Amino acid sequence: MTKPKIAFQGELGAYSHEACRDARPDHDPLPCATFEECIDAVLDGTAELAMLPVENSTYGRVADIHSLLPKSGLHIVDEAFVRVRISLMALPGVKLSEIDRVRAHLVLLPQARTFLRKHSIAGEAAADSAGAAAELAESGNRREGVLASEIAAGIYGLDVLARDIEDHGHNTTRFLVMSREPDHRRRGDRGMVTTFVFEVRNIPAALYKAMGGFATNGVNMTKLESYMVGGSFTATQFYADIEGHPDDPNVRLALDELRYFTQMVEVLGVYPAAQLRH
Repeated sequence: MTKPKIAFQGELGAYSHEACRDARPDHDPLPCATFEECIDAVLDGTAELAMLPVENSTYGRVADIHSLLPKSGLHIVDEAFVRVRISLMALPGVKLSEIDRVRAHLVLLPQARTFLRKHSIAGEAAADSAGAAAELAESGNRREGVLASEIAAGIYGLDVLARDIEDHGHNTTRFLVMSREPDHRRRGDRGMVTTFVFEVRNIPAALYKAMGGFATNGVNMTKLESYMVGGSFTATQFYADIEGHPDDPNVRLALDELRYFTQMVEVLGVYPAAQLRH
């Protein structure tokens, strides 16, 4: 029987692929070149779900993703967290002492600076770490290694020479699982998260007043970020995560008050809080 598909941006072996494998092991991963292609794959029925990274504990939010989500036509149905564990891999039989250069995505190289300096290995930026692993497997270059998720080594037939070489052990990426249809029926064992975007009215202290309802109703807001709309410095939208479900009395009251002070509120998803959030 054909498995449903979950789309992700990148090559097989990317950290987004790892998120798909861990969160939806019953789905086949579908690599896509861009976030837009992931969204389109779900919209046209090629895939049932999309796995999109939204933020990283070291580098902050993923560029452009907050502006893509409201326009996507998709709904958040789950969240997933992946600890970014960096492995150094090379061609079969190659020893660590033979490696004088590694390739990886630009954001991975600084995270393994201490290890690379200790072994006198130079770093070179690649467009995609999993793609660099695929290229290494084809190149036959025994002096080169790749920094990537360990699953990339298995996919492309490379040997792992060192594991968990990142300088800091806290680096984690948060992903959102997106679907064509919302699912507000569930209640998570660890509580619920509601994600929404809103745009305040152009009046003094509008944001302050809009946020007041969450404080007075005891609703915990875990994220609030602003971003420009249409390249304008005066049109600003906000992206927010709160704890709770829109059907909870206190959340309902807070959202009602928010709508009074805003010209747009759009709920992007209601979903169970993941274990790593706690």
